[in-house]
Amino acid sequence: MTREGNLEAPTRHPVDWKNPSFYDEGACLHEMERVFDICHGCRRCVSLCQSFPTLFDLVDNSSTGEVDGVAKADYAKVVDQCYLCDLCYMTKCPYVPPHPWNLDFPHTMLRAKAIKFKRGGVGAGERFLASTDVHGQFAGIPVVVQVANALNRTKPMRRLLDTALQVHPEAWLPDLAASRFRWSAKKHGAATQVTNGERTPGKVAIFSTCYVNYNEPGIGHDLLKVLAHNDIPYEIVDKESCCGMPKLELGDLDAVARHKEANVPVLARYAKDGFAILSAIPSCTLMFKQELPLLFPGDADVIRVQQAMFDPFEYLVARHKDGLLKTDFKQPLGKVSYHVPCHGRVQKIGRKTEELLKLIGQAVTVQLNTVERCSGHAGTYGVKTPTHPVAMKIGRPVFKAMAANGPDYISSDCALAGHHIAQGIAQQGAPAATLAHPLSLVRIAYGL
Repeated sequence: MTREGNLEAPTRHPVDWKNPSFYDEGACLHEMERVFDICHGCRRCVSLCQSFPTLFDLVDNSSTGEVDGVAKADYAKVVDQCYLCDLCYMTKCPYVPPHPWNLDFPHTMLRAKAIKFKRGGVGAGERFLASTDVHGQFAGIPVVVQVANALNRTKPMRRLLDTALQVHPEAWLPDLAASRFRWSAKKHGAATQVTNGERTPGKVAIFSTCYVNYNEPGIGHDLLKVLAHNDIPYEIVDKESCCGMPKLELGDLDAVARHKEANVPVLARYAKDGFAILSAIPSCTLMFKQELPLLFPGDADVIRVQQAMFDPFEYLVARHKDGLLKTDFKQPLGKVSYHVPCHGRVQKIGRKTEELLKLIGQAVTVQLNTVERCSGHAGTYGVKTPTHPVAMKIGRPVFKAMAANGPDYISSDCALAGHHIAQGIAQQGAPAATLAHPLSLVRIAYGL
């Protein structure tokens, strides 16, 4: 007898994306119908992304009131609302493997996205938005940066971006950095003594990420200051490409493979040499921890990088447990509203940022308000014209909760989510608070 639900930890099967049958549209639609039927009978995930309300509305408005009454052409409406956050799989669904129903909603959506991409169903605008290491090339170029940033704040340019790229005129967009992180950061830290802990390697390699490199280098510099304060030797990875997450969300798996071939051999050398590899953007960290190992399960270097990859706060908290993190915090942070991003939650590491903020609170004043719910941003989803209003709607409970205690700081490990939340709070008319990345808060608390 098939049991109802599952009390075991979720397991994940590799994505068989190199098998030609993966791109069989008929087989994909058949699997989607099976998955949708189970989801319709459960409806536990209705409060997550817009995929589930879209699906359930299609079912409820169909002639039969069941999945068999939904036109197959309408399945794409569900797929387009999925941004592969994995929360349904990791936190909600009772029918994921090892349950015999073997339900994997995100990977089913990924398959549908990959088929759409292969068939030329993704427009040039979406492809450009997902090419973060292409439009990031303008960062750091004198005059060009200032002109581009100024133009992006004008209504005519925003109307043009709406027409050309389907970027919503009211969506927050990041500025290009006046100086790229990889250009301005010292390639090696001053510390040279490597002190390994039981849980942590004593030296760190920094994977900069596109966003930190091209848009907010201050996040990366604050990470370096925290490492230097704790006498941890570090190196900036000598060469890197985009992690591939934006391409994954688009279904462009061949591009994911190209980025993997650019990054993994380089990172694997650091892993073999005993470095911990840190990435300050949760989506990038997740790409190396989960997505690439599932796409390339037989690649030994991918596994090496996976095992060496740390979220920065995962590393710092483990360093503290090893007795190797300084706790000489000097500067009170006051009231902090901290948001736990989805791609941090599904890394299966717990609330490490919250743990470190509470550790700071043992030395100086920190009134912490933690909010664990999707902000709605989800990468390019939050800026696209069709989905920006939905992203703001999804984030509404987060905006309200983050503003509830009149915080001095609002903060999220996901920098994009942080700006999305700040925009939402402003639109609700709540008093403005300083937006600061959690790594910046640690640097402030140290008095650096």
